Amino acid sequence: MMTTGIGVNNVTIDGQNIHIEWNDGHKSEWTATSLRISCGCAQCVEEWSRRQLLDPASVPLDLKAEDYLMVGRYAVQFLWSDGHFTGIFPFDVLRDLCECDVCKAEREDE
Repeated sequence: MMTTGIGVNNVTIDGQNIHIEWNDGHKSEWTATSLRISCGCAQCVEEWSRRQLLDPASVPLDLKAEDYLMVGRYAVQFLWSDGHFTGIFPFDVLRDLCECDVCKAEREDE
């Protein structure tokens, strides 16, 4: 998926779901739990081996994104209801993790 030059038009947090509308018109969606499990920060992923330190079973199923911050023009940082806030999600990573039906189908075709 080509994501060069992508930007965010709008971020919406709706309960346990997160939606982003991109400047290319695509609309991404995720569950808060799936994004939290995908966090790549130093608390969640071992720096050198990239081994996941976060136990996915420790992430509450009712997790919510309580707020977010735009990080420059390249990423979004979420404040999670479990208190975690150090993960930064670059736009290209978010697009690769998109859970919408179109993106899921594209990944299955690869």
